[in-house]
Amino acid sequence: MKRLLLTLSLTLAFASAEAQYIFIENFDVFPVTWTTTNQSEPTGPSLWRQGTGTQFNPGGFNGDATSFTLVNSASCVGNGTISNWLITPVIGLQNGDIIRFWSRVGGTFVQYPDRLEMRISTNGAATAMPSGATSVGDFTTLALTVNPALTTTGYPLEWTLYSYEVTGLPTLTDSKIALRYYVTNGGTLGDNSNLIGVDAFSIERILGTKDFFAANYSVYPNPASTVLNVSSKSNAILEKIELVDLNGRVVKSINPTSVSESQINIADLSNGIYLLKVKSDQGIGVSKITKK
Repeated sequence: MKRLLLTLSLTLAFASAEAQYIFIENFDVFPVTWTTTNQSEPTGPSLWRQGTGTQFNPGGFNGDATSFTLVNSASCVGNGTISNWLITPVIGLQNGDIIRFWSRVGGTFVQYPDRLEMRISTNGAATAMPSGATSVGDFTTLALTVNPALTTTGYPLEWTLYSYEVTGLPTLTDSKIALRYYVTNGGTLGDNSNLIGVDAFSIERILGTKDFFAANYSVYPNPASTVLNVSSKSNAILEKIELVDLNGRVVKSINPTSVSESQINIADLSNGIYLLKVKSDQGIGVSKITKK
């Protein structure tokens, strides 16, 4: 089983909280729910496909020989513009979602520069597809670009993490995410383009925010010197309470004996700022507390 991607930093945790993966594609097999379309000009035979185990050593991000997806310069016959697309099914996105994937070029050195875009359409199932090498259809949000200047050093030779935080959405929005292999002066006879791989694509969503905490839990006094009192609101049933220090270590953890209120003795803790994490049947909320 593949390792999942990177926990949030403690700084983000102070502002946000626990997270869950709402979408994961590890490319152990090529996903039949994704869409491919090659809009390169002149169009070549290559589409995004499963790794074959010969392009990268030892293989995918997690080492599996064929557990990644790839696309190459045969997207375009001769010399032209490569625009080869790999598109997710419809996914509900909201602000704060973190989209991540790993990518690298093939081979042991770069002679022919490559480029990858990640684009988003917020038109859901009605998304207009690209038509032609310069068209992006409804994928008008350019989330990130790997090697935008098409240099020989701009695309990594080792599996490298790329991430994007979703912003600008009014509410939960049906969307599609596209990986566009986009190389000008590329193709089988072009000065640019060779082969790229993508692996471990995921979308992570924050479960609890400060607003969520305020709506569901109460903590007092804050600052505190000996005891923290935690109580629930909105009929939330308390399940677990943790205190985490600035190094990310859990220094206190209790399972409340009451479903609506609990106390934590913090007299033995050093003075400073801690992260209070409260789990209930309503979700996980996070708040900063100060020990004085």
